[in-house]
Amino acid sequence: MSSELKALSMAETGHALRHFWALEPSMHFLNHGSFGATPRYVLAAQHHWRERLERQPVRFMVEELPVELGLLRARLAIFVGTTAERLAMVENSTAGVNAVLRSIKWRDGDEIVLADHAYASVRNTVRFLAERHGLQVRLAPIEFPLSGPESMLEAYWSAITPRTRLVIVDHIFSSLAVRSPVAEIVAVCQPLGVQVLVDGAHAPGLLPLALDTLGADWYVGNCHKWLLAPKGSAFVQVSASALTDLHPAVISNFHDRGFPLEFDWQGTRDYSAWLAVAAALDFVEAMGASRYRQVLRDQAAAAAALLSQRWGVALPAPAEMFCGMVTLPLPGDEAPTEENAKRWHDRLWSQHRIEVPVLAFNQKLWLRISAQVYNDLSDVEALARAVHPAAAV
Repeated sequence: MSSELKALSMAETGHALRHFWALEPSMHFLNHGSFGATPRYVLAAQHHWRERLERQPVRFMVEELPVELGLLRARLAIFVGTTAERLAMVENSTAGVNAVLRSIKWRDGDEIVLADHAYASVRNTVRFLAERHGLQVRLAPIEFPLSGPESMLEAYWSAITPRTRLVIVDHIFSSLAVRSPVAEIVAVCQPLGVQVLVDGAHAPGLLPLALDTLGADWYVGNCHKWLLAPKGSAFVQVSASALTDLHPAVISNFHDRGFPLEFDWQGTRDYSAWLAVAAALDFVEAMGASRYRQVLRDQAAAAAALLSQRWGVALPAPAEMFCGMVTLPLPGDEAPTEENAKRWHDRLWSQHRIEVPVLAFNQKLWLRISAQVYNDLSDVEALARAVHPAAAV
């Protein structure tokens, strides 16, 4: 272990860890959930891979890259609970979702079920395919605030019909910040012959994963968020039964050469983000993956408790459904428009140097707060004062 990682393993969390990142020191960064933030250690590893490529590009691309990708897949597969033969790298979860949805041989009248709060790129992809293949789209209405995971399970169950071909489940909803009862939804779908695609964009690093045990047909997840890898690194995992006919959205030289080889080569590209995932795993494991997840849960819970008390708002879901993020209603009664959400976001940034998403949905304005080991409660205190100065103590 390098001296940097040894120092990390012994360090306390909070602002004392900010120097491991390149974040602007003057800001309160409460939005790790959007694009992540890559540690300097991981960025250095990515730079190393770029330099290694450029020393002899042909040798690297033809001889070294296939070996290195195989090693990376094997290590990442262990971390997420699958095997290297059932895991391939993609640029982001959207690319993984597109690969899955475009590989299915759709029949006219097939139905796709997804939540009304599914991520926008997933909804757009489904709509695009529905228009071209005569598919029917059924939305599972996820109430928010919600009483518990049972209501989510009921929403999906109620949306499934005899014509349902595929159910798409968000492992952690991006806007709501709550996790779904994925295993229970998979268990409901399997006896019906309904395939399941899990959008796990936020899960790797934030939740312990055992993907083979989970049993979904396909699972996509980002590495650039809570796993702390560079932007442009994600994966798609496939069950044994769905392994034979999955292709990347970009068809290239190795088409029909099998999974995951087709995904390894989609034309000339910068592979350094994928290869640097190994350094991100080093970084997370130096902190202790379980400890890391616990810190994020504890920070998010502390932030939710503080803001709920200061603003006089209620937590919109059971506390155990939140992980490293929490979505809370913005106090007040402003109209829940996109314009007002943007105005709040821009004001918090320009006047208070607070980066936090403000969202408009379900007839309310909401804030989604992300926790990360480089944060401490003073970041949340700053947000509490900026939103509701009269509540400051």
